[in-house]
Amino acid sequence: MQVSVKTFDQLTTEELYHILRLRSEVFVVEQDCVYQDVDNKDQKALHVIGVKNDEIVAYTRIFKPGDYFENVSIGRVVVRHDQRKYGLGKQIMQASLATIDERFPNKPIEISAQTYLLQFYTDLGFNAFGEEYLEDGIPHRRMLKE
Repeated sequence: MQVSVKTFDQLTTEELYHILRLRSEVFVVEQDCVYQDVDNKDQKALHVIGVKNDEIVAYTRIFKPGDYFENVSIGRVVVRHDQRKYGLGKQIMQASLATIDERFPNKPIEISAQTYLLQFYTDLGFNAFGEEYLEDGIPHRRMLKE
């Protein structure tokens, strides 16, 4: 998988369409969760895009401190369903963490993780804190990597 990092203004119309489609496929259709994915935050984010065979198969978005949480944050972590068995989730997260190390060195990273993925994020160095809460009807926990 090739990974690129772009600002919102650097995304092509085609890339943006495929990112939104992937997010909708997973977060709305697969997880059966009706929510407003297009949230006016993409314009502030760095977009980490994983491409395999000329198709976007993995994605995250990164926010600088204060744009989402007080800390740097990663969100909308997604891998296309048929690509999950190849470890692309770990790869896109490692690319996101490397991007943060480069652009926001020595800053804590905060995420809102779906509870069923706690071990995945723990393996990447995150620690859960606070109580479980519902976000769009799905159990989540806040996590921090210092």
